[in-house]
This record gives sequence, structure tokens and C-alpha cells, in this order.
Amino acid sequence: MESSRALICCIIFLSFFCLLCCAEEEVNLSINGAISIAETDDNFICATLDWWPETKCDYNQCPWGKAGILNLDLGNKILANAIKAFSPLRIRIGGSLQDQVLYKVGTSAPKCPHFKRIENGLFGFSKGCLDMDRWDNMNKLFQETGAKITFGLNALMGRKKSNKNDILMVGNWNPKNALDFMKYTASKGYKIDSYEQGNELCGNGVSARIEAEQYGRDIIVLKKLVQELYPDPATQPKVLGPAGFYDKQWFNTFLKTSGPNVVDGLTHHIYNLGAGVDRTLINKIQDPKFLDQVAQTYKEISTSIKLFGPWSGAWVGEAGGAYNSGGKEVSHSFVDGFWYLDQLGMTSTFNHKVFCRQSLIGGNYGLLNTTTFIPNPDYYGALLWHRLMGKNVLSASHNGSPYLRIYSHCSKKTVSKFSVFCSLAGISVLIINMSNSTTFDVKVADEYKDENQREEYHLTPKDGDILSDVLLLNGTPLKLTESSDIPEMNPQLVDSTSPIKVAPDSIVFATLKGFRASACA
Repeated sequence: MESSRALICCIIFLSFFCLLCCAEEEVNLSINGAISIAETDDNFICATLDWWPETKCDYNQCPWGKAGILNLDLGNKILANAIKAFSPLRIRIGGSLQDQVLYKVGTSAPKCPHFKRIENGLFGFSKGCLDMDRWDNMNKLFQETGAKITFGLNALMGRKKSNKNDILMVGNWNPKNALDFMKYTASKGYKIDSYEQGNELCGNGVSARIEAEQYGRDIIVLKKLVQELYPDPATQPKVLGPAGFYDKQWFNTFLKTSGPNVVDGLTHHIYNLGAGVDRTLINKIQDPKFLDQVAQTYKEISTSIKLFGPWSGAWVGEAGGAYNSGGKEVSHSFVDGFWYLDQLGMTSTFNHKVFCRQSLIGGNYGLLNTTTFIPNPDYYGALLWHRLMGKNVLSASHNGSPYLRIYSHCSKKTVSKFSVFCSLAGISVLIINMSNSTTFDVKVADEYKDENQREEYHLTPKDGDILSDVLLLNGTPLKLTESSDIPEMNPQLVDSTSPIKVAPDSIVFATLKGFRASACA
């Protein structure tokens, strides 16, 4: 009798435990395919190659290794294959030390120093130098892989410190060294998609700053140089700036000073998770209320453009989530995808054209591992976004938990061997389930009628550990092939009449080819 009673109690307890930990919730998803609410660039995904030397250290760790521009192994096969897989990947050359970089060309940079640790230097480093042999080798990689390049120029040449403020830099920009570099680049036929003026010198600055009016005047000079060097509008690089943290008054003044059709991309930086050493970092990444806070910045920068620079477009020019090289155990693991992919979705709804990750390789937040070059989970998330999510953004809403994040775009118009009707672009959705206990059965609203199979890509961490750096696609670990190629990323085909089942702590991309959205025609 006692044993029967114990068995019944055990069954009741397990049932209750399952209800708590294995909950399943039905969610109705409504997507308005009639109009596009925003539009991204065709090459929305971007990643930075930074200047940091091996001696860049934070919180008793030095995670950059040989990932910096001046010591990166440009012949690494994994690196080349990782870039090539995007066909093309937008790469930004820039970062904190770019305003101390001299270009070894012409007569304005007779010496070519290495970056060295110095006490009073910007970010604790001396000036450094890019020689043209290195630049030639970099462009060989870019040409072989088809990368689209944004180059961040040194904006501090010719300036000096203000007598009244330690970090305020005054005086006009001296473009001589930059012009020599740009002339050399153009003469070699190297394709540059855009030039960016300076790094984190706007607003209050970081280690240095420039007043908005001065910055506006200087970027007019840069625009004229670009127009002279590249007279053909079809091949003329865009001009970007100011590449720093958003300050409403500063950005508005900058746009008003620079005037119409000068700034093609208004670039701002996002490190909304705080310091990489923060022990609550993993909690912030899984907190939808915290992640939503940065939406105000996206909204305000869109307003600045609408009021003072409608000829320009909003770009997230650099975003690492957590600053100072990211979180050691967090920023390269599966859980970081909750932050990264959510920010891709959020910024796209606020009409941002480009989202540039810090970084392609280096620190704790690189898409590639600093030492092995092996892709981290966020690399595969970025690649799926690039391949599936088109530039037209659709309105998506649901009646589920705030821990369920859903974004929808017109599908990329590419032919898939899994699609029956390749002429139907349809839509793609990104679904992020931050809940660790609830499975969501997501049903698309009734206007979706499709007799075809749906393509689904389910991303989960190995062994269910959200701090794992091994990513499973539809239950299979993603790993490089024997020839160091990026593995095929094939969907599972699902009956389109069934709901999309999104497991706890998982991310799903789904392509609905039969969704007839007039905005995607």
C-alpha cells in the first residue's frame, strides 16, 4: 500500500514538473505582406576587421591574438572560405586605433611605425602604419572572396588637443595622407564600397572627440575628394560617418552642417550589453525588456535622418554587444545569438541599411575563433540571415510570450533546390525562443495557404548548453568539411499546414514560399 501511494505521488510530481518545465504554448503569428515597413541594403550583414595588436588586453585577458589587420594570416583557407560563403560579405576595415593609422604612401608618412603600448597614447597605444605591400595582400584576399569593403580613414590628421579640454581635438582635418592612400587604391583598381570618416569621435567621444560643426566641414572635404577620384557615379564609393555613439544634438548638427547628399550612411555604434566583464551579461542577453531598451536609440536616429538627412541611411557601423572585447564565456557561445539575431531583426524594422558586427575575427565576439578561425554560432546565424532574409521588411506580430521574438522579411530571391516553385519568393521568418522551459507552436495566420512543404532551419546548442560554442542545425553539429569549407546548411522540409515548433532555448529560420505577399512581388 505504501509503495503504491509513493508511486502515485511520484507520478503526480513528475506530471507537475513536466507542466512547469515542459510547457507547450500555441501562438498565432500575423504577417502583413501587403506593404514593406522598412528596407535594408542587399548586403545588410557586415563584420569588422580591427587594428588591435596582440597586446590589446582587457580584464586580465588578451583575446585578440594575431587577429588584427596588421598581423592576420591573410592566407588562411578557413578565413577565405568563411568570407566567400556570403558571396558577398561586407567587411569594414576600422576600429578604435584607425585614427592613429598612417598610410605608407606618398610623402606625408616618411616613417612606418608599429603600434606600441604607451601611457599617454590614444587607447594606450602609439601611432601605427599600413604599408602598401600589406594593403596589396589584403586586397588580394578581398578580390578572391568577393568582399565589399568599407575603409575607415584616420580623421585626426592635422588636429591638436584643445587647451581647454584633454580629449577635444581642434583644427581642420589634413587629408593629404588619406588622399595619397585613396589615389593609390584607385590606381590599383581596388574596389571600395565606402569610405568612413573617423571612429568614435562624435558626441562626448571615447578617447578623443571633435565638434559636430568641424566634423561636418571635414566630411564635405572627404566627399569632394571621393567625387574627384571616382567621377563615375556607378563606381563611386559612398561616404559614411560619424562612426560613434548616438548623441541627438551632435548628430543633428553634423547632418545640418554637412548638408544634402554628402553623408550616404549615418553610422552609429551599439554596445548595449555593457562591459564584457559584467557577470550579469548572460542574464541581459535573455531579458527581452533589457534588449528592447536600445530600440529608443534606433528610433531617434531614424528621426534624425528624417528631419535633417533624408538623403542618408542609418547604419549600425559597429556592434559587439559587450564592449572591451566581449564576454569571455558568453560572446562566442550560442546564447549570444539571442542578442545578435534579435538586434538584426530590430534594426531592420527601424529602416537600418547595414548592421556591422564587431568583429569578423578577434576578441571574444568574433564570428570566427581568434586562434583556429573556426566559425562560432553567430557566424552561422549571420550566414542564414544573409541567405534567407531579403531587404524588404514586413510587419510581424503575435499573441505569445515576450520571450518569443519574431521578425519577417520577404525571402531572398534565390533558387533553392528544396523549393517546388522557385518563382515564388514568399517570406522568411526569424523566430527566437529565449524561454528555457516553453515550446511554442507558431501558427501563421489564415491568409497563408500553401500546399508545399515549408523549409525550416532549427538552431540549438550542443547538449542543450546555451554556453556551448557548438551549433546544431536540425540536430546535426555544424562543422567544417575536410577541405575547410563551410558545411552545407540544408533545411528540414515540414508540412506547411502544421505549426512551426520552436523548442526552448532555440532559434528558427523558416521560409514560406507559398505566402503571397504583394510587398515581395
